[in-house]
Amino acid sequence: MEVNKYIDHTILKPETTKAQILTLCEEAKQFNFASVCVNPTWVATCANELKGTDVKVCTVIGFPLGATFKEVKAYETKLAIENGASEIDMVINVGAAKDQNWELVYEDIKAVVEAANGVLVKVIIETCLLTDEEKVKACEMAVKAGAHFVKTSTGFSTGGATAADVALMRQTVGESVGVKASGGVRTAEDMKVMVEAGANRIGTSGGVSLVQGKENTTAY
Repeated sequence: MEVNKYIDHTILKPETTKAQILTLCEEAKQFNFASVCVNPTWVATCANELKGTDVKVCTVIGFPLGATFKEVKAYETKLAIENGASEIDMVINVGAAKDQNWELVYEDIKAVVEAANGVLVKVIIETCLLTDEEKVKACEMAVKAGAHFVKTSTGFSTGGATAADVALMRQTVGESVGVKASGGVRTAEDMKVMVEAGANRIGTSGGVSLVQGKENTTAY
């Protein structure tokens, strides 16, 4: 298993500085991670730093609550791509999912997928706030809307990825859609468990520790 190519090397804290972003990009280049995942304000910086490498620039949309207008998420997506984003991680309207308003959830995701215009879209369903039935429905809406991945968590709510959630998501979306596990992947063994459960991308701020076989002591 090429551990490095599973990892979205992530820093999303609001107090992140440019120096930290530059370090993130240097580590991503050194270890050839799948992507860096950053807030939209840092997309252009990362795109410039990673030019000519295989490392993608991933950004988050409607983050971390997902509770904004679909039109705003769509515009944020377009702007991020114009600035150099090559992957989009969007947060669903979690309240709509809790209300069983699946049409709104679907339209929200679809707006981002259409705005992305072929750029890879991952849909964060925030598993810690949903029942298993709601997780399944949210994944079904993501697939119906044309998303490329479903993702467990923002890392900013009450919990992160579990192997059980990853397995449920994989079972729901089948093999043609990706599953990203994010939040709480602390060790290489944790990562192995997630991959065996069906994850083919891992979101973590401890990517360097994981590829070196050390414990990830960061919060995400």
